[in-house]
Amino acid sequence: MSRAALTQRAAIASVCTAVLLLALKGWAAWVTGSVAMLGSLADTGLDLVASLVTLFSVRYAAQPADTEHRFGHGKAEALAALFQVMLISISACGIAVQAVRRLIAGDVSANAEYGIGVSIAALAATLLLIAYQRHVIRQTNSVAITADNVHYQSDLLLNGSVIAALVLDQYLGLTGADPVFGVLIALWLLYGALRASTTAINQLMDREWPEEKRQRFLAIAAQQPELLGIHDLRTRSSGAQDFVQFHVWVRPDMTVAEAHAISEGVEQKLMAAFPDTEILIHLDPEGQIDRLGEPDEALRETPE
Repeated sequence: MSRAALTQRAAIASVCTAVLLLALKGWAAWVTGSVAMLGSLADTGLDLVASLVTLFSVRYAAQPADTEHRFGHGKAEALAALFQVMLISISACGIAVQAVRRLIAGDVSANAEYGIGVSIAALAATLLLIAYQRHVIRQTNSVAITADNVHYQSDLLLNGSVIAALVLDQYLGLTGADPVFGVLIALWLLYGALRASTTAINQLMDREWPEEKRQRFLAIAAQQPELLGIHDLRTRSSGAQDFVQFHVWVRPDMTVAEAHAISEGVEQKLMAAFPDTEILIHLDPEGQIDRLGEPDEALRETPE
């Protein structure tokens, strides 16, 4: 199955799960009056919006490059991930405010059995969705699905916290446990938002690959005996697509055809080791330095 089909199926599964949980939690929040359940309901409502955005983004990101987007549409996934982060942050702040108000007023929740039952059902549905999303992430490395997965991972703790809050508040008589758990849930959501934003921001800022991946790429490139040096290596990612460009030294007496054949061979070997990577190689005669002040860069970037 293609990457586009996998990511779209994962996004549709996320939307369907959010719709189901929104209906269940809406009913449970109404019959229990629990602020923890209300926080869980608000989070699920934002889950639905975020999942719809994710569905749109993975469909858009799957479109091939065109005359206006020569590098493809992969960054739509990073934008969707940031939108999810914004929604998570707003949700967390709203939950915290409601929990503090409830704590000050001293209100008590009711009908804990309904809230607990709904939260157990939500835990089961969320576990199934997370397992499927992780399968898709392993196959596609989608940033948008990864951000959605992080959000739903927080839902596991969220639903567990609702159960604990209702048990402590109604069955063990610890008044105030429900709003206290609401505050803790809000803090957890903010932490998840911060964590989910890192990859998206790195892609939008064209951050270099992780050093281990970069060095692995250089090691494979340096195994080609025709290349006498590698310098000016640049890497970045956009969605699931990687981009690499670098300069290589070749013998000055080579013909253009010979140098081109070497370049094509190196590209094929690198693309086999790094699929979904667009590689651009610039050929230089041995010893040529294109930028002043970097005479040793080729030696630094060529692995031992």
